[in-house]
Amino acid sequence: MQCRGIRGAIAVSANSRKSILSATEKLLSKMVKTNEIETKDIAAILFTTTPDLDAEFPAAATRELGWPSDLALLCGHEMNVPGALPRCLRVLMLVNTEKGSDEITHVYLGEAKKLKDKPSPAIGGKT
Repeated sequence: MQCRGIRGAIAVSANSRKSILSATEKLLSKMVKTNEIETKDIAAILFTTTPDLDAEFPAAATRELGWPSDLALLCGHEMNVPGALPRCLRVLMLVNTEKGSDEITHVYLGEAKKLKDKPSPAIGGKT
């Protein structure tokens, strides 16, 4: 079994507790369903938001979903890069799985879909 990273992102409609939790729940649920993950196999989840989202910790959504209380969670802010997608929530879910990296599906919802294929000027590749 290997630990694999699953990326996800979603644009949050507003800087409010309700909007942040709702968007986080939607994204996490889609990531787990799409990749056929059981919550017991999640090693850790890293959440980041753009600096314009500060009304709630996205990690609090795992409680709303009824996920294990001993799950390792960490929240932080993304760099404030000019022209970046506003009100963006990103997730890196670390999962213990038998799947190969080519079998993992990264999940980008709504306005965040454009992040998937956006070239990064810093490294000249895709994000």
